Amino acid sequence: MNVTAECQKRPEGSKPRALRRSGLIPTVLYGHNGAESVSLTMTAKAAEDLLKTASVNNTLIELSIPDLSWNGPVLLREIQSHPWKNSLYHLSFFSVASQNKVEVVVPLKLVGEAVGVKQGGVLQQRLTTVKVQCPPDKIPETIDIDISNLEQGKMFYIYELVLPEGIQVMDDPKLSVLAITSK
Repeated sequence: MNVTAECQKRPEGSKPRALRRSGLIPTVLYGHNGAESVSLTMTAKAAEDLLKTASVNNTLIELSIPDLSWNGPVLLREIQSHPWKNSLYHLSFFSVASQNKVEVVVPLKLVGEAVGVKQGGVLQQRLTTVKVQCPPDKIPETIDIDISNLEQGKMFYIYELVLPEGIQVMDDPKLSVLAITSK
């Protein structure tokens, strides 16, 4: 999936509340120039559209900043929103252009129906995501788990995941992902 976004340099001395009132969301980009960060803005509409397709620490986004003549791949690292108004407050982006590997959280997708469930067992999924380290251009949307051969009383562990080349799990390999229990 190709996700793109555009930001503008944030005017010096601008107040976040005033920016939000004028339809702009304060954002920040870090990691693009060593430890330096740059304050940016994005239209509220563009931010809402971005959040329909991008998820935190998982989706590679091609960000462009015409004011700074900069563009490159980034990860959405943080979303801040108002606690009860459901309105965006701030977005944080992390540049991965100079990174060999990044740590991201990837959803686990169950494929098939377990034999143990067909025999009356109950599927208990304990983990829905896993933290992995991989090159920025190889971030998987999901990691599939074929559960069709799983019988009652059996568990599936992180170390049993079949991973694409270049992807390493950062979570404890002995953690159980799911189990098929009897009723």
